[in-house]
Amino acid sequence: MAKERIGFIGVGLMGHGMAKNLVEKGHPLTILGNRNRQPVDDLVKRGAREVKSPAEVAKASDIVFLCVTDSAVVEKLVKGPHGLKEGAHRGMVIVDCSTADPNSTIALAAEMAELGVGYADAPLGGTPAQAEEGLLSAMIGADPAVFERIKPVCALWAGTKVVHLGPVGDGHKVKLLNNFLAMGYAAIYAEALTLGKHVGISPQTFDSVIRGSRMDCGFYQTFFRYVLERDGNAHQFTLRNAYKDVRYLEDMAQAVPLPNPVGNAVKNFYAAAVAAGKGDDYVPTISDFVAGQSGVKLTAK
Repeated sequence: MAKERIGFIGVGLMGHGMAKNLVEKGHPLTILGNRNRQPVDDLVKRGAREVKSPAEVAKASDIVFLCVTDSAVVEKLVKGPHGLKEGAHRGMVIVDCSTADPNSTIALAAEMAELGVGYADAPLGGTPAQAEEGLLSAMIGADPAVFERIKPVCALWAGTKVVHLGPVGDGHKVKLLNNFLAMGYAAIYAEALTLGKHVGISPQTFDSVIRGSRMDCGFYQTFFRYVLERDGNAHQFTLRNAYKDVRYLEDMAQAVPLPNPVGNAVKNFYAAAVAAGKGDDYVPTISDFVAGQSGVKLTAK
């Protein structure tokens, strides 16, 4: 049986590793080029074919993966000029691996269903290093038949876990809740470190108690690899993306409607950092930003 033809749009920090695993495991791969040529050129060398529009990706593919920044970009790729919709064919499936607005996802799925095109949201868990190794996790919202079709393909890059959560939109809902926890932890760590510094507790002393305790976790470890070792690539997720995710969480709460006072407080941490021009910095640097607002340096002895 012939392997599914795969299209991939968004071969950046996460997408490159995902696409690499697909082409190396035998799937014909069509990718959309972008300004960052390194990952594109690398995938072409591995056997991918580069095209110039989403419509061309759709025409050449049975399953198209999207791994981009937000719902505005997804909507443009799907419905914009020369978009996926223009090149779509009955039986094709679009899998959105971005962290996106569930309401937008549900609306796009309904629009594409009219053309006989399946739709799934499959946001990611993991890091760029895990993407390269094929060890991400995927939280998927999809019709059961669509899920069964895409599951073996997703498993090629999501070797840790592929979970079917429910209908379209549920993947993005759970991802927003997950990222609320992560970005909330980061905000709390930043405030705790700042207060600790003010009262004479260094980050090293703080870590000596937390590491290995019940409050330790994988996110804590990557965050503190930056705090303690100044490893700028310890957690490669920008403050701008963090701010976007907690805004989407706020939108989801307002649509219910449900008050989310903690979510609003977390959002304001990231809003302040982005407004100060720090949007392209990675999430652990929120610790330096919060400390700086109080006139302290976490690196000072």
